[in-house]
Amino acid sequence: MTEAARLAPSAELTNATELETSIQNAKRALLNLSKTDGHWCFELEADCTIPAEYILMRHYRAEPVDAELERKIAVYLRRTQGAHGGWPLYQDGDFNISASVKAYFALKMIGDDINAPHMARARAAILAHGGAATSNVFTRALLALYGEIPWRGVPVMPVEIMLLPKWFPFHLDKVSYWARTVLVPLLVLMTKKPRAKNPLGVHIRELFTTPPEDVKVWPRGEHQTWPWAHIFGEIDKLLRLIDPYLPRQTREKALQQAVDWTTERLNGVDGLGAIFPAMANSLLMYDVLGVPPEDARVQAARTSIERLLVIHEDEAYCQPCVSPIWDSSLVAHALLETGDEDAIAGARAACEWLAPLQVLDIKGDWAAQRPDVRPGGWAFQYANPYYPDVDDTAVVATAMDRLTSGEMTKPYAERIRRAREWIVGLQSKNGGWGAFDADNNYDYLNHIPFADHGALLDPPTTDVSARCVSMLAQLGDTIETSDALKRGVDYILAEQEKDGSWFGRWGANYIYGAWSALCALNAAGLPHAHDAYRRAVNWFVEIQNSDGGWGEDLSSYKLEYRGYEQAPSTASQTAWALMGLMAAGEVDHPAVARGVAYLQKNQTSAGLWDEARYTATGFPRVFYLRYHGYAKFFPLWALARYRNLQRANSKRVQYGL
Repeated sequence: MTEAARLAPSAELTNATELETSIQNAKRALLNLSKTDGHWCFELEADCTIPAEYILMRHYRAEPVDAELERKIAVYLRRTQGAHGGWPLYQDGDFNISASVKAYFALKMIGDDINAPHMARARAAILAHGGAATSNVFTRALLALYGEIPWRGVPVMPVEIMLLPKWFPFHLDKVSYWARTVLVPLLVLMTKKPRAKNPLGVHIRELFTTPPEDVKVWPRGEHQTWPWAHIFGEIDKLLRLIDPYLPRQTREKALQQAVDWTTERLNGVDGLGAIFPAMANSLLMYDVLGVPPEDARVQAARTSIERLLVIHEDEAYCQPCVSPIWDSSLVAHALLETGDEDAIAGARAACEWLAPLQVLDIKGDWAAQRPDVRPGGWAFQYANPYYPDVDDTAVVATAMDRLTSGEMTKPYAERIRRAREWIVGLQSKNGGWGAFDADNNYDYLNHIPFADHGALLDPPTTDVSARCVSMLAQLGDTIETSDALKRGVDYILAEQEKDGSWFGRWGANYIYGAWSALCALNAAGLPHAHDAYRRAVNWFVEIQNSDGGWGEDLSSYKLEYRGYEQAPSTASQTAWALMGLMAAGEVDHPAVARGVAYLQKNQTSAGLWDEARYTATGFPRVFYLRYHGYAKFFPLWALARYRNLQRANSKRVQYGL
C-alpha cells in the first residue's frame, strides 16, 4: 500500500461548511463564464504546430503581414519552447522534431534572427535529432509546398483514390472523419504540387543534416512494422513510378470529384470538418485551382480559419478547433450536480442552446456504414453536420434527461429518442463505439506510409463506449432487456487492463478511461462487488499522489508503456479519479476524502482551478490538447457529487455520468 493510502482518514476529513463554500464559489465563477446566449466555450489549445502553420499559411498565400498578430504569436511560440531547445507536443514534454521544425520556420518567417539564442538552441536541437528530413509526413508535405524538400519526400497518394470502389482495400469510407477531411483537399495539392508564394523568400535549409535532394530514405512511423510497412512501402515505390503515366482524363475526373466532395462539406464559416488542418488544406486547394479570392468558397474557408484565433493582450495562438457543445453539455452536468436553482437555470439555458444544434436532417459520412440509421447526433463544434459524434451526443442527451427527469413537461423527449436511436445505430460489431463511425477498424491502413501518425482510424474505444452505455442505462435500458447495453458492457469489461485501469483515447489517459468505464458499469447496474470495480479501485488508490491528487502524463501513450508512471497532480484528473471511485461505491474511502481535500486546497481565490498541464488527447503520440475548461467544471462536479453522496441514504451514483 502506498503512503497516500496509509494516511489516517481522520487527518483529511472534509468540513461540510468549507466544502459547501468551495462548491458555491466554483459554481458562481462557472456561471459567470457563460456566453450571453447561455452556452460555454472555453479555449482549446494544442501544441505550437497550429499557430506555426497559421503563420506559414499566410506567407504561403502572400497575405498582407499583420505585424501585431505575428508579434503576439511569436511570443507564444517562444514561451512554449522547451528546455531541450525544441518544442514539445505538450507542456514539459520531450522534444518533437516536427513541432520544432514548424515553430522554427514560423519564427524565422516572422523575423526572428536565426542567430538569436532561442533560434540557435532550436536549430542545434533539430540537427541533433536528425534534421528536418526526419519530420513526419504532414510536416514534409508542408516543406514540399514551400520547396524545402522534393516531393519524393512525401508518400504518393494519387488523387485517383477518389475513384476507388468501396470494396478496394483503401477507400475514404475506411478511414476516420479527420483523415478524410484533411486528405481529400491535400490530394489535390499533392497532384498539382504548387509552390508557396513566400514573398519574403524565407527558407530553412540550415535545418537539414543532408541536403534534402540527397536524402534517400525518409522515416516511417514508430508503430509501422513488418510485414505491412514493407508491403505498403513497395506499393508506394510502384505508385511513384506509374503516377506520371496515369490517364489525364481519369485524373481530371478524380480532381473534380475531390473538389466536389470538399465543397459539399465545406460547412460555411465553421470550415471543412471544423478542424484547422482540413480548413487550411481546403483553402489552399481552391487557391491552386485558380478560384478567385472573392469566391464565396474561398471567403468561407479563410474566415473559418480566422475564427480559430485566440488573441490575448500579450500573445496569441490558433486553436485546432472549438468545443462549444462539449463544453456546454459537461458544464450542464456539473451545474445540475450542485442542485441549486441558479445552477439549474444555467443548465437549462445550456440545453436550450444545445437543442437546435442536433443534426436531424443530414446523413453524414457515418451513413456509409449505417445507411438505414436516421441522423440524430450532436457535433463537437458550433456546426459540423456531416460529422456529429456519439460522445457529445451521449453527454448532451444525458444532461437533457437529467434536467427534466423530475419535471412534468419533457421538451427534449423527442430529441433524446433520436439521439438514442442514432447511437444504437452506430454501435460497432464488437459491442463498442467509435467516436464518429461504426466499425472503422481497418488496422492495416495505419501501416501505409501516409499514416506515420498512426491515427488514420476511429475504432471503438472504452471512453466513448462508456459514455454511450451510461446514456442507455440512464434512459432506462438494462442488461436484461437491451442487447445494445449488454454488448456495450461486455465490451468495456473485456477492455480492462491487467492493472485494473482502462485506456483513455480522448483524455489522459488510464485515469480518464477508468473514470469513464466505472461510470458506465455503475449506471448499467453491475454490482459493486464485481471484480472489475475492485481492481480499478485498487489501481486508483495505488497511484494517488502524496498530495492527495491524481496526475498522469501524456507520455503514457508511448508504445512501450508498461504501467503507470507518477506525474504531478492536476485538478481535472483528480476530479476524474474521484468520480470514478464514487461510481465504484467508494465515497467513504480515505482516498476520496484526501482527493476532495486536494481540490479544496488548490482552489483559487476566484473559485476555480489553475491547470497548465495538458490532460486530453487528439491523437496518441502525435497531437495533444489542453481544454481550458476542464479545470473549471470537472472539479466542481466532483465536489458536488461528494457532498451529495455524503448526504444521501444511498451511496450509489444515480446518474449515467
